[in-house]
Amino acid sequence: MHYFDHSATTPLHPKVKKLMGEVGDFHFGNPSSVHAFGQKAKIVIETARGQMAKAVGCNSNEIFFTSGGTEANNLVLWNLIHQNKKHVVTSVIEHPAVLKVLDNLEEFGVSYTAVGVDKNGGVNPNEVQNAITADTGLISIMLANNEMGTIQPIGEISSIAKEQGIFLHSDAVQALGKIPINAKDLGVDYMSFSAHKFYGPKGVGALYIRKGLKLQPLIIGGSQERRVRAGTENTPGIAGCGLAAELAVNSIQDTHTHLESLAKAFKEEIKRISPDVIFNGHPKKNLPGLVNVSFPGYRSDLLMIYLDREGIAVSSGSACSSGDIKPSRILSEMEINDEINICSLRISFGTGNTLEDVDYLTTCFKSTLERIRSSA
Repeated sequence: MHYFDHSATTPLHPKVKKLMGEVGDFHFGNPSSVHAFGQKAKIVIETARGQMAKAVGCNSNEIFFTSGGTEANNLVLWNLIHQNKKHVVTSVIEHPAVLKVLDNLEEFGVSYTAVGVDKNGGVNPNEVQNAITADTGLISIMLANNEMGTIQPIGEISSIAKEQGIFLHSDAVQALGKIPINAKDLGVDYMSFSAHKFYGPKGVGALYIRKGLKLQPLIIGGSQERRVRAGTENTPGIAGCGLAAELAVNSIQDTHTHLESLAKAFKEEIKRISPDVIFNGHPKKNLPGLVNVSFPGYRSDLLMIYLDREGIAVSSGSACSSGDIKPSRILSEMEINDEINICSLRISFGTGNTLEDVDYLTTCFKSTLERIRSSA
């Protein structure tokens, strides 16, 4: 099997898997218990909190563990119902864990403006500025897009937010371990993360909440996570999240170089095989190792079926239903026409991929394109 869908999820790092097993075996106590078993588990959690904080450039008391990026986003957004200012400025390419939440919040008096993006998928800070109203209480813009990898100008947007006295949230789920992140330097108030995107376990993530800010809990019960998230902590998962973040950040330069070399090799060879391919997203301000590419005349659903038969995993933003294929929402917002849109795939390389994997991938693409042509 050849896996090229690391933007969807990543395999567990072996060291993370080992640690989680050890924590499950030897630190199974309830972290809220006062006895030694509980206190040892609590130490595991606080160690992970420190690792996560160091990875994203903040203090340990600004990290709150959640079940993942979706919950972290929800925690920030649902708190709007407790605020006086209930208008949000966001973008049209946000993850459903932001846009669908905002849709649901409309019945509670929350409104939002979703600004557009340019042909490379970039948000224009001036458009964010122009969308602000007297009732705007939050700006929520992702750090990097999950489908085509464009990195957004969060620093510039932060300056706008600060001038207006507006809180800033950024969904950074796709970015940790791929590009340097420093919450203080970015100037965000809230930032969401998910462990399974950086070789950690599924079902655990984190939310950065700037010191001095307080959120009302979504889950009511005990006093875990300093009363921000009730429920007995997932100690093995949290331990895995912390170690995965530490490992990812410690190797970020090597990872960046490696992923860029794989993407470069793939682009060069696929362009040779199929000269009319189109690469989507920003040519420079892009996550390393993520390639969104269109093959004009070749539907993405057919490409994925043929590639899957060869043991290759890639993805598409297009949605298939009853034999019909719907264009990717993200690419449509970039004004990529439907004929090109439905022929687009996302290839996202990971640390375990090699140049030999790229050779196999491009060879399979060549044979797949030939098969589809011959059967037309």
